[in-house]
Amino acid sequence: MGKPTGFLEIGREDRTYEKVAERVGNYREFVKPFAEGDAKAQGSRCMDCGIPFCHNGCPVNNLIPDWNHLVFKGRWREALNVLHSTNNFPEFTGRICPAPCEAACTLNINDDAVTIKSIECSIIDRGWTEGWIQPEFPPRKTGKKIAVVGSGPAGMSAAQQLARTGHAVTLFEKDDRIGGLLRYGIPDFKMEKHLIDRRIKQMEAEGVQFKPNSHIGADIKVEQLLKDFDAVILTGGAQAPRDLPVPGRDLKGIHFAMDFLSQNNKRVAGDSIPADTALTAKDKHVIVIGGGDTGSDCIGTSIRHGAASITQLEIMPRPPEQENKPLVWPYWPLKFRTSSSQAEGCSRDFAVGTKSFGGNAQGHVTSQKVVRLEGGKEVLGSEFELKADLVLLAMGFVHPIHEGLLNNLGVKLDARGNVQADTTKYQTSIPKVFAAGDMRRGQSLVVWAIREGRQAARAVDEYLMCTTDLPR
Repeated sequence: MGKPTGFLEIGREDRTYEKVAERVGNYREFVKPFAEGDAKAQGSRCMDCGIPFCHNGCPVNNLIPDWNHLVFKGRWREALNVLHSTNNFPEFTGRICPAPCEAACTLNINDDAVTIKSIECSIIDRGWTEGWIQPEFPPRKTGKKIAVVGSGPAGMSAAQQLARTGHAVTLFEKDDRIGGLLRYGIPDFKMEKHLIDRRIKQMEAEGVQFKPNSHIGADIKVEQLLKDFDAVILTGGAQAPRDLPVPGRDLKGIHFAMDFLSQNNKRVAGDSIPADTALTAKDKHVIVIGGGDTGSDCIGTSIRHGAASITQLEIMPRPPEQENKPLVWPYWPLKFRTSSSQAEGCSRDFAVGTKSFGGNAQGHVTSQKVVRLEGGKEVLGSEFELKADLVLLAMGFVHPIHEGLLNNLGVKLDARGNVQADTTKYQTSIPKVFAAGDMRRGQSLVVWAIREGRQAARAVDEYLMCTTDLPR
């Protein structure tokens, strides 16, 4: 694959960022794309490793060595076809996937992995620029009607796969715009929303009907859905946030991270936010509780608001600077990472637990009392207090929302409160109802949602037609 001696002759290079001072004044993407020569050079580093562990590291099982080689040879359109054979939306994963494929790369044994994610993004962006990406139409219509509930990456990928095989697909979304987590959970500076809009246009041309502002279980009865469609796929995500039940939690100024992020995305999209419900970090001392991607997104957004200070708290101990490669490779390692948002400016503290929040006479949060943790237990005498005007709870999600759709359907749930379905048939306890993505597996990555949407589409096609040509 690539150039036989490429990995020996060429060092790893990745895309660069705009300078912090330039990028924090707006919500545009700030990652600088590869020049064609850079992408070809990096593609040449993909070695003939015999067993491409990157295939298994990638949840959609991208054929990574194949398109690395094609990019190196300058055969971009063929590379695009190979990339699309396993991934409906590489422009999403090429921007926001953490790249477990690179952790699994054979060259990562020496911290020198191929820049797979950046090459992927180069391929798909060139495909759009060249006009190679067009609607794909089925050879025939099946007469079968399918409802997909939830328009995030799982729902979009399932809908596109099923439309391309000839089914009539309607995609329902409770919010006012299509995209789910991609639209309202991911800040524009990580992924601009015109990327979703152009895929929507493609899918509409392919026959997918989009129904925003359609809340199944509230606006539309589930009984009507089961009556009108031959199959239903639940792809609504895991949206019930993990709360922090400590004294003072009910004070004003303490919000779930997704409320903060989704409102800001609407503001960036041009929506008018009423003054009495507007959430802003401007001139405030912000505390972000949770060290994951959502917490990082809160940091980047707060910086762009003009926060006075930002402190991120993580209940887990600080990870090691470098993983033990012989122990963990080719799996995703636990190690200390700094996101682009964290690098823009914030304080980070680890092994810290929240005891309580304090407030003023107006009932607004003003402080947060925390304690050091060791081995999961509080360290005596380690309590200290932080100034807090805005607290954002970014501690993850526990399961999908049960009220409405799921309770009305009566589908069985697993021990964690997710919709119960396996990864072969993706079928729930109701035979014509299927589930995929975070609603089935719990909070996870966009790339996992795409994988599950594609596999659920295959399962539904087989259920309806007794056979299928769709890939897993």
